Parts: sequence; C-alpha cells; structure tokens
Amino acid sequence: MASGFVTYLDSIKARDPAPRTRWEILLYPGVWALGMHRLAHWLFRGELYFLARFVNHLSRMLTGIDIHPGATIGRNFFIDHGYVVIGETADIGDDVTIYQHVTLGGTAPHEGIGGKRHPTICDGVVIGSGAQVLGPVTVGPRARIGANSVVTKDVPEGATMVGIPARSTLVDAGESSKSFLPYGTPCSDVYDPATQKLEILQCEVEQLRKRLAELIEETQAKRVAPKGRSAGDRSRA
Repeated sequence: MASGFVTYLDSIKARDPAPRTRWEILLYPGVWALGMHRLAHWLFRGELYFLARFVNHLSRMLTGIDIHPGATIGRNFFIDHGYVVIGETADIGDDVTIYQHVTLGGTAPHEGIGGKRHPTICDGVVIGSGAQVLGPVTVGPRARIGANSVVTKDVPEGATMVGIPARSTLVDAGESSKSFLPYGTPCSDVYDPATQKLEILQCEVEQLRKRLAELIEETQAKRVAPKGRSAGDRSRA
C-alpha cells in the first residue's frame, strides 16, 4: 500500500514540475480531496449516506473541491490547484488530470441513460482549467479538453477539443497524445476552429482582392495599348 501511495505521488510530480519533493505534494488540496473522497465513497457504497455527505462537506470546506461521494475515481487522479466540482454519477479512469475550476456536471434527473447524468472520463485524459464537461458523455482515452471549453458530446480517443461548444482542433491525435500536455492543449499553433475558419476566409478574400486588382490592371492596359498603337500608325502615315 505504501509503494502504491509513493507511485501516486510520483505520478503527480511527473505532471507538475513545481514540487521539489514528495513532501510538498502532500500539501496539495487535490491530494487531500482525493483521500477524503476515498473514505466518503466507501461510506456511500455501504449506504451510510449521511456520513459520506459529512466527509464530503468537510473536504469541500478544507480544500475547495467538491467531489460527490458517489463518483467513481481510478488510480493516479490529479486535481491541480482546486475549485473543481465532480458529480455523483461521474466515472473517472486512471491517470486523469484536471486543472482548476473544472466541472464534471450533470443533466436533469429525468435525462441521461439509466440515471447516468454525469460524464465518463477515460484513462489518460487531461482537462484544462475552466472547462465544463456536461451530461452523460464519454471522453475517450488520452483526449485533451482545452481550457474554458464546454463539452456536451462524446469525445473520440486522442482528440484535442477546444471552444464553446467544444470542437476537435486540427492537431493530429497521434502527436497530441505522445506526451503530457499541461492544460489540455499545446501552447502554440492551436486555435479555436471557428477562428481558424475565419482566418482562412480572410486569406481567401485577400487573395481574391489581389486577383481582382490584377484583372483590372490587365483590362485597362488592353484598352490603352490599341489606342497608342493606332496613334503611332497615324503619325507614321
């Protein structure tokens, strides 16, 4: 059990360059929140709902992180900073990283499938700060959710999603999933797909303007050239 806990701390250190030692990681609110959630989840499964809620309430006061006791969380889960909300029927896999102000929110109780109202987050997913993943959607393995994105539909494996609503970027899935990406997306050459389309349209308009200017110049040159030749012919005559 001790070796497993050390492995957990090392997995956090691999994703966060800030701590110099494992002892520093022990002060992270995400570590405390996850530890208290393990207890609350054990009580919840034992149908000791009030005690589970009490532990959850205490954890929220101490860490600013609200994880419903019913949520299922795998190994090496890392909440960086805090202020995260995770709903009751959320299912989180192994090696998942969530940054601050993320919500794994649910739909209304009468919606969803078989009472499943919250997202399923598969192994190796990174969710950037401020992102919202809403409803019983599935975020595929190794997917990346960019900061402040709003996800309301299933996310394919290895995809990088940005925007409101979230759409897949032009980043190659194989390239984006080779290494850990802080905040869910690379820090350069990644833009909102809507912005990309706008920039492409602007380039096309600029190219059309240049071509139109060239055509106007060619037309004017053709009109002037015959007059010049005819005048020269008359003078020689």
